[in-house]
This record gives sequence, C-alpha cells and structure tokens, in this order.
Amino acid sequence: MLHSIKEMENYSIGATDGVIGRVKDFYFDDESWVIRYFVVQTGPWLSNRKVLISPFSINQPNWQEKIFPAALTQAQVKNSPDIDTDKPVSRQHEMGYLGYYGYPSYWGGGGLWGGGLYPDMLQAGAENFAAESSRPGHEHDDPHLRSANGVMRYYVHATDGDIGHVQGLLVEERTWAIRYIVVNTSNWWLGHEVLIAPEWIDDVYWAESKLEVALSRDAVKRSPPYDSTVPLERDQEVVIHKHYGREMHSHRAA
Repeated sequence: MLHSIKEMENYSIGATDGVIGRVKDFYFDDESWVIRYFVVQTGPWLSNRKVLISPFSINQPNWQEKIFPAALTQAQVKNSPDIDTDKPVSRQHEMGYLGYYGYPSYWGGGGLWGGGLYPDMLQAGAENFAAESSRPGHEHDDPHLRSANGVMRYYVHATDGDIGHVQGLLVEERTWAIRYIVVNTSNWWLGHEVLIAPEWIDDVYWAESKLEVALSRDAVKRSPPYDSTVPLERDQEVVIHKHYGREMHSHRAA
C-alpha cells in the first residue's frame, strides 16, 4: 500500500516506554529514492531536540491511530549521537548513528536495503555492525540524503517544456521506497495532478530546485489523472505504466 508523505507528517513515534515525538520530515537517498530516516521533533522530555529514527527501528505502523511504534527506549534516543538535521548528514555521521543502535549499513548489495527489499530482512540477516563499519571505502562517500519537504514545489520539466511542480510523494509500506512523485500541473493544465515514478527522472538539479523527466508534455497531459482522495490501486498503477510504455519497477513489494 502507498502512503502520502504529507499524510505521515506529525505521526507519533512511540518508544517502548513512552512517546519519542512527532515526525516533521523524512530523509531519502537520491540514488534509490528510499526513505532512510524520519526526522522527529521530540517533546519537552528531551528539550524538543530533533533526532533521526531509522526504519530499522519501526515496527508495524498503526495507520488508524497515526503511530509509528519503535523498538527503542527513550533512554536510547536520549543518548543517541547528536546530528544537526539542518545540515547535510555525512556518511560518517550515518555510520556513527547506525553503529550506536547496532544496525547494519543499507548501502551496497543491489537491493533497496542492502541485498534485501525490506529493512527488517537486512537487520535479521546482517553481520555485527561494528565489523561492517570498520571496513574502509564508505566513510568519505558524498552525502546522498535529501529532505522530502525540501523537494516540495520543485519545478518539473518534460523533454519539451515545463509541466508543473512537485506536490507530494507516495511511499510504499514496508520498503519505504518513494514510488511516485505527485506533480501538480495547474500552472499549465488547470486542476490536474499526475504521477511520475522516480526512475523516469533524467536528472535532478538540486541547486536549481528542478527535476527533468524523460516524458513529453503531451504524454503527461494524456496520462491518467491522480485523485489524492482515493487510494491508488495496483491496477491503476499498471494503467499508468502502460500509458508511458514502462514496466513496473523490479524492486517492488507484492
């Protein structure tokens, strides 16, 4: 099932012994377009500090009550490495964070999460993180984490002109992969929203707040409209992919 980033903002993060705080943003990596961290505003119990919570920590979400239960204690969160969420998170910071919680690295392996599809699968089959983090080759990698809130209203360009701006992101349950970008075409085609998959993006100009997609304006205009008030069904996704002559993503949960 797919969920809107906007819908998940302000969800509570519950520890095993209380509430950690509320989700204020999401960090996704710009290579695979997968949510890697929840940016959580803690409550007064931790001086309203912002912390990162990994999907590795999240148990089955309670969608009805808008709660993400985490397999963490408040003490664990309180003593976690302090990361400035207003600045780019380096790979060294990530390794320190993951090492603190004893989580494996998600990069490498060819899957969305290491060699697997889900974060819990990687964690269950992972080696001790201390051994993994001591291996050279990743500590100086360029940061690839981006703010989900930060890409809202990015301009979207087709092969032959503008088509609109980013209105939202749809995330797949369990894998935490961003499956679709919701594009608002109202500046060009009044009252119409369409879905574009990240794999159809040709390039992203982060400094210019612009996405370029390998689609024509006419193809976008003729695409099935997206209605955010109605859950997106799998058969609708198939229709969208067929319209653009694209196959469904290979890394896709059943």
